[in-house]
Amino acid sequence: MLLNVGDTAPGFSLPDQSGNIVSLAGFAGRRVLVYFYPKADTPGCTTQACGLRDVLGEVGSTAIVGISPDAPKSQAAFDQKYSLGFPLLSDEKHSVAEAYGVWVERSMYGRKFMGIERSAFLVGPEGTLEQVWYKVAPAATASNLLAALRDS
Repeated sequence: MLLNVGDTAPGFSLPDQSGNIVSLAGFAGRRVLVYFYPKADTPGCTTQACGLRDVLGEVGSTAIVGISPDAPKSQAAFDQKYSLGFPLLSDEKHSVAEAYGVWVERSMYGRKFMGIERSAFLVGPEGTLEQVWYKVAPAATASNLLAALRDS
């Protein structure tokens, strides 16, 4: 089931790249961009994460949180390699991805498999979705966020 603007954002509590548990509830009272990416340190995911890293100084108090099925160790290596500076959460059982409607059947080189559909969600201070971007292009994630914050 796909989420829409105005829906309550599904809650989560997942380990980050340092093994700390990060929950959506911990961001109550501020905006947070929750974005899902297929695999750490792959070309598209690197473009997306580095684009968000590069706009951190322009988003004010808005938090940024990345989520993928990668283990915390892989997330840590990705963060260290690119000095990302925001939480990368490990959703190895993909339960949060399922709750957001981004765990879907994908196809690559004629092979079908289940995986993350790159997507992003701007959660408002009250926990409702202010923006929803399914099938977002890696390079568009940061510009979409900046435009949404400018227009709010």
